[in-house]
Amino acid sequence: MRLALGIEYDGTDFCGWQRLSHERSVQAEVEAALTFVAAHPVEVTCAGRTDAGVHARCQVVHFDSDATRSERAWVLGANSRLARDVAVLWARPVADGFHARFGARARRYRYTILNRPVRAALAARFVTWERVPLDVEAMQRAAQALVGEHDFSAFRTVACQANSPMRNVHAIAVARRGDEVAIEIEANAFLHHMVRNIVGSLLPIGRGERAEAWLAELLHGRDRSVAGPTAPASGLAFLAPRYPAEWNLPPEVTL
Repeated sequence: MRLALGIEYDGTDFCGWQRLSHERSVQAEVEAALTFVAAHPVEVTCAGRTDAGVHARCQVVHFDSDATRSERAWVLGANSRLARDVAVLWARPVADGFHARFGARARRYRYTILNRPVRAALAARFVTWERVPLDVEAMQRAAQALVGEHDFSAFRTVACQANSPMRNVHAIAVARRGDEVAIEIEANAFLHHMVRNIVGSLLPIGRGERAEAWLAELLHGRDRSVAGPTAPASGLAFLAPRYPAEWNLPPEVTL
């Protein structure tokens, strides 16, 4: 039987999603918990790997198991073995053709900036601090240049292993709520550090250091070396992938 899980985690103390032999990873801890519940070795495949320090509201994974367990047993059993910074949200049986990575039609990220004169204490693990007041409207207008299918080489890390720099951004929105500025991006897929590099180039526009047209110039120039710096990982959260309704997954991951 193939199962899909929704998982949330605070990525601060992890080396990232991917299992590594010498550091703490989300994948390794999830697999260890599921192995305990299933009583056999379990390997999971995720919708999108996150980097060190990046969080997830609803990462989706799939795995195969012959163990007879209820959805509730998978959730509660795994959570009983997981540390406090990782939790299984739900479990669903799916058809054998379901694939957490290749079946996703879109992925959504949110980057959160605390925009006030004083740094964060309570929210420090989940935001990036920017003391200079940001012009959110200018950032929103500039960001619309990224919507559509483009070559995103200007926002791609040199370590990116993707075969192509082409990605299709479905929507991007920059909005303020009180002291927080949120940048939400949905695309068919993302390049390595793509969201953090976009944020790093939007911030100079928000601070008034660059014109709104600069983001479009960077996109068309396709030169990473002249774009803004990579924004810190702490502000980034993978909200969820999105799948066709035929898989009968929860609403937050369904198109």
